[in-house]
Amino acid sequence: MRNQSYLRKLVVFGCILCTLPVIFFGIFSYLRSSAEIQKHVNRGQQQLLSQMNSNVEQTLRTVNHALNQVVNSSVMYKVLNEPFSANDFILYKDLRKEMSGAQSTYTKVEDVVVVNTKQNWMIKNSGFYKFDEYLHHSQIANQMLLPNPTSWVLNPSIWFYSEERANSAACPYTISLVKKLPDQSLDKFGLAYANIPTCSLSELLNYTPRESETVMILDDQERIIYHSNPAMIGKYAIDTGFIRDASILSEPTGQFRTELDGEPYSATYIRSSFNNWVYLSIISIDSLTQESKKIGRYTILVCLMIVAVFTVIAWLGSRQMYTPIRQLLGQIGGRSPQNEGRSINEFEIISSGVQDLFRSKTELEHEVNRHLQQACTFFLIKMFQGVIRRKDLMEKLEQFGFSEKIAEWRVMSVIALQIDTLENTRYEKEDTDLLMFAINNIIEELIPPEVRFPPLSIDHTQVTLIGGKTEDRGEWSSYIYSITESIQHTVKEVLGLRISIGISLPFTDPKNASIAYKEGLEALKHRIHLGEGVIIQYANINAGKHQHNLDYPFLTESELFDAIVLAEEDKARALLKHFMNVVFGHSLSPQEYQVPMFRLLNNLMVMMQEAGVPLTQLHSGQESLYEELNELPIAMEIEGWFWNRVILPLIGIFRDRQNSQYQNISEKIIDMIHKNYDKDLTIEQCAKELHYNANYLSGVFRKETNQTFSEYLSAYRFSMAKKWLTTTDMTIKDIAEKLQYGNSQNFIRSFRKQEGVTPGQYRETYRSTR
Repeated sequence: MRNQSYLRKLVVFGCILCTLPVIFFGIFSYLRSSAEIQKHVNRGQQQLLSQMNSNVEQTLRTVNHALNQVVNSSVMYKVLNEPFSANDFILYKDLRKEMSGAQSTYTKVEDVVVVNTKQNWMIKNSGFYKFDEYLHHSQIANQMLLPNPTSWVLNPSIWFYSEERANSAACPYTISLVKKLPDQSLDKFGLAYANIPTCSLSELLNYTPRESETVMILDDQERIIYHSNPAMIGKYAIDTGFIRDASILSEPTGQFRTELDGEPYSATYIRSSFNNWVYLSIISIDSLTQESKKIGRYTILVCLMIVAVFTVIAWLGSRQMYTPIRQLLGQIGGRSPQNEGRSINEFEIISSGVQDLFRSKTELEHEVNRHLQQACTFFLIKMFQGVIRRKDLMEKLEQFGFSEKIAEWRVMSVIALQIDTLENTRYEKEDTDLLMFAINNIIEELIPPEVRFPPLSIDHTQVTLIGGKTEDRGEWSSYIYSITESIQHTVKEVLGLRISIGISLPFTDPKNASIAYKEGLEALKHRIHLGEGVIIQYANINAGKHQHNLDYPFLTESELFDAIVLAEEDKARALLKHFMNVVFGHSLSPQEYQVPMFRLLNNLMVMMQEAGVPLTQLHSGQESLYEELNELPIAMEIEGWFWNRVILPLIGIFRDRQNSQYQNISEKIIDMIHKNYDKDLTIEQCAKELHYNANYLSGVFRKETNQTFSEYLSAYRFSMAKKWLTTTDMTIKDIAEKLQYGNSQNFIRSFRKQEGVTPGQYRETYRSTR
C-alpha cells in the first residue's frame, strides 16, 4: 500500500480542489447577497437622510433670512442705538411688527426675542421686559460668549417662558437661531433669537421610522435635537448607547457598525455643511438579513449535492492519472525505500536518483562562478589603482572575456560616482555600502553590457569603464554626458539620493584606466564650489584660471564673532552666509578653499578658549572638528556644518551666560563696562544703577580683579581701539571720540605709551603683515 500513497494524495487533492470552490462559492453567494441587501438599504438610508437634511435646511435657511431682515431693519437700528423704553409705543409697535413677520406656520418659529444688554431691555411675544428682572436673564446673557456672530443652539424652553402659553404643553427644548447685535458692528451688546420648538422637527422631517430603526439629529456639540424617542432630546450622542466615540462622525458622510445590548446595528449619517448638524439613521442588521438567510439555506443544499458529484469524479480521475506513475515506479525498482524511519512517496524515489546525478556538477559550477566573479572584481580594482603591469593587464583582460570589447572600442572613459550627502534622507551612514550596491545594479540596468565593464565600488565611489566605437570626440562626450544624466535621474527617482559624477578624459589604451579613475575623482572635488547633484567633466575643470588672491573677510568674521558673543542668532546666521558667499564667490581650486575654512574654524576655537568655553562642550566624538570639516565636499554642507556644529551651540552657551544670574558684583560691573565703554561711564553711575555705595563697589572690584575701575575701563577701551584699527577703516579722530579720550592727541599719546607706536603706524604694520 505504500507504493499507492500518491494515489491517496491525488484523491484527497481532487476532492479538496472540487470542494473548496463550491464552499467558497456558497459562502461568497451568501455574503454577497447579505452585503447587497444591506448596501441597498444603506443607500436608501443615505438618500432618506439627504432628503431630511434638505427639508430641515430649507426651513432653517428661511428662518435665518427672516431673522436677518429683522436685525438689519431700520427699526432695529433705532432701538439698538437710541434710548428705548416701554413708553416708546410707536417704536415698540414697529419692532413687534418686524418680529411677527419672522414667524410663520411654515417655519415653525414660535417666538422671536430681542435683547439689549446695554439698555437693559428684552422684547418677545409676551411683551417688553427689563432684562435684569427677567428670571433667566443670566443664562441668556451668557450666550454673548458664543464664538460665532450667528449660531444654532439647543436651549431649554423654560428660558423663554411665555405667560400667554402658561397653561399649554410645551417642548422641553427649543432650537434657537442666535444672532449677536448690532450685526455690522464689532461691539456686540445685543442678541436676537428665533426659537423653534424641537417638537416641530418631526413635522419638518415628515418621516415615520421603520421598526428597529432609530432616527436622530445631532447639533454641532453632538447633543440630540431630534430622536425617535422624545425623552432623549437634550442628551448627548454617547448617552444613546449606539455611539461610544463622537469622532466616528467626523467625516461629511459615512456608515459604520455598532452594537447595543449585544445586537449589531448599521448606522448611516450625513453632516450638514450649513450648520454642522448630523442626521443619523440606525437600523438593526438582523432585520436587514432575513432574506439572505433564506438564500443561505438553499445555497447549502445545492453545495452538498455538487460536492458529492465531484468527489466521485475525483476518485475516478485520480486512478486514471496514477497509471503512468505506477509503470515508471515499476521500471526503477518498485519498492519504497525507508528514510530515517519514514516512508517517502513515489516522486521522491524517482527524483532522488536524478538529484544524486546532478548535485555534484551543480555545486561545482556555482563555486567556480562565485570565485570567478570575485577574481574579476579584484582585477578591476587593481587595474583602476594602477598596480598591475601592462603584460598582466592584457592577459587578464583576455582571461575574463574583455579583450573582444577592447578590440572593438575606439575610445574609453571612466565615470566616478559619489553620493553627495545622506542628510535629510531616509538613510543612515551605515547604509552606504548597501546604497552603492543598489547604484551598481541601476548602472547595470541602464548601460548595455557591450559598452561597459562591470561596475564596482572603491572606497564609497562607484567606478565604471565605458567604451564606444566612435572616433568623434564631440559625439563621444555627448554620449557619456547623456549616460551620466540618465544615471543621475534614475538614482534620484528610485533611491531619492542626489549624486555627483566625475567624467575622465577620453583614452584609447586600457593601461590609462588608472589615470582616468584619478581624473574622475579630481573632477568630483570641485563640488565644493559647484554644489551637489552635478556632472563634472575633467576636461572642463581647468578651462579658466584660478584666482589665487582671496581677500579674507576679516570684518565679516569680526562681526560674526561679536554676534556670537552677544547671542544674536539671526544676525550671526546672516553674517555666516555672507562670509561663505564671499569665500566661495572666488574661483579657486578645491584645495585653496580649505585655507579660509580652516582659518575660520581655528579663529572660532581661539575665541572659545579666550571666552573660557571648553572644547568638550562642542565636541565629544572620535574625529576632531578639523577632520569632520575636511570630509565635507559641498559648500552648502560646509555652511550647515559651521552653523549646526559650532556657531549655534556657541550662541546657546553665551545666551545661557547672559540669562544666568551674575555670580558676584564684579561681573555685573564688567558687564556694564562692556556694554557702555563708549559712554562717559563712572563708578558712581554703576553704583547708582546697582544700588550700592560707590566706595564699597570700588573696593570690591579692586579686590576681585586686582584692578581699579578706571584701569579696567581704560584697558577695555584700548582693546577696542586695536580691534577697530585692524578690522575697520575708522579714522583716528573717530576712534578717540568714540572711546571718550577728549581729543585725538590724548588718544595718540596714550596708545604710543601702551604699544610704542602711534595708532596709524599700528594699522599700517598690521595690514602689511596680513
